[in-house]
Amino acid sequence: MNTFFLCIAIGLCLLMALPLVRCLFGPTVLDRLIGVNAIGSKTVVLLLLIGVLYERVDMFVDIALAYAFLNFVAVIAASRYFHKRKGLYEESFMD
Repeated sequence: MNTFFLCIAIGLCLLMALPLVRCLFGPTVLDRLIGVNAIGSKTVVLLLLIGVLYERVDMFVDIALAYAFLNFVAVIAASRYFHKRKGLYEESFMD
């Protein structure tokens, strides 16, 4: 059974090459952010597979949840930064 999960983990690492290409050669900033988010999502699954391989799923679930939260916050923060930096919209505050 460990061989099966190891093959799945190796296949997932190979699949992570596609979003990596999007991150490196994406034509826009949005494409790069989507690539980073996809790599982060696949990394969460990879962490869970590593937990199954080491028979310590309880510990790796906590690590995967923390990584998923950090990935989500980082992508949201970067997208807001680049959205404001390019001046795509102006915030208006109503008093």
